[in-house]
Amino acid sequence: MNQLKVVATVVEKSVLRYTPAGIPIATATLIHDSKQEQAGGQRQVEFEVPAIAAGEISKRFLEIELGVSMIFTGFLARKNRNSKSLVFHVTEFQKAEIESPNETNLLD
Repeated sequence: MNQLKVVATVVEKSVLRYTPAGIPIATATLIHDSKQEQAGGQRQVEFEVPAIAAGEISKRFLEIELGVSMIFTGFLARKNRNSKSLVFHVTEFQKAEIESPNETNLLD
C-alpha cells in the first residue's frame, strides 16, 4: 500500500495549470516539523516535500492559506518516469485541529 498522511503547512504554491487532456493541476511545497518517538527517544523531524493535486481537488488545494496546518492524505510517486525524485500526490485534505505548530505529528 502506498498511502501517506501527514500534517503540514503550505509554504509555496503555483498557479493552476492544465494537462494536454484538460485536467487541472496545482502544485505546492509542503513543510512538516514535529517530534517523533524513535528507539525510546525523541527525534526532531523536519522536511519539505513537493506536492501536487489533480482534478477537482486542485482548485480547493490552491485556496489553502499559507502557513495553516492541514492534514494531507495521498500517495508518493516519482516526479516523472525517469526521475528518482518523489512527489506527494494529494488526494484529500482538511484543516488540522492542533494547538500549536510544534505539536504537529506524522499520522498513521
